[in-house]
Amino acid sequence: MLFDFETFYIEPIQIQDAWDICNFVVANEDRLKHYFPKTLAQNLTPDLSNLFVKKKARQFQEKEEFLFTLKQKETNKLIGLVYLKSLDWTKKQGEFAYCIHYESEGQGIITQAISFLSNHAFNELGLETLQIIVYKNNFPSIKVAENCNFTWIKTLKNEHTPPGENPLDMELYELYKEVE
Repeated sequence: MLFDFETFYIEPIQIQDAWDICNFVVANEDRLKHYFPKTLAQNLTPDLSNLFVKKKARQFQEKEEFLFTLKQKETNKLIGLVYLKSLDWTKKQGEFAYCIHYESEGQGIITQAISFLSNHAFNELGLETLQIIVYKNNFPSIKVAENCNFTWIKTLKNEHTPPGENPLDMELYELYKEVE
C-alpha cells in the first residue's frame, strides 16, 4: 500500500489486479470509451486484463509509466485508476490521467489521490513538472486540476482524437515543484 486515506487507499498496479481492472472497465465502459479507449480495449476480457497488468507492472518497475489503483478500504473494490505517464526524465516531467468508478464520482477521491501522488512524484520520483490534459467540458476533471493547484497553461489544438470522432482541442494544466 502506498497511501491510506479515510475511505480508500492507493497502490501500485499488481498482477492480481487483472480481474478487478476488467470488472472496473466493463462497468465504466461508457465513461472510458471517449478518453481511455486504449485502457478499455486492453481490458474487455480477463485474458486481456492479465496481459495489461503484466505490461503495466513491468513499466512501473522500469519507471516507464506508473499506474496506481484506488481501492475502497471497506471492500477492497477497485474504484479508480491514476496513470503517471508521458514521462520525460530529462525534463523531469510527467502527465496524470485518471478515471473514477461511476459509483465513486463526486466524492473528492481523485482530488485527494492527485494531491498525494503529486507530492510523491516531486519528492520520491524527482519530477519537477506535472501535467493534466483535459477536455474543456470535462468540468469534474478541471475541478481536480484546479483543486490540486495546477495552473491552466494553454489550449492544445487537436490533441486527442476519440475513436470514430474528430480531433479535440484539450486544455493543458501544469504544476511545478516548489523550489525551497
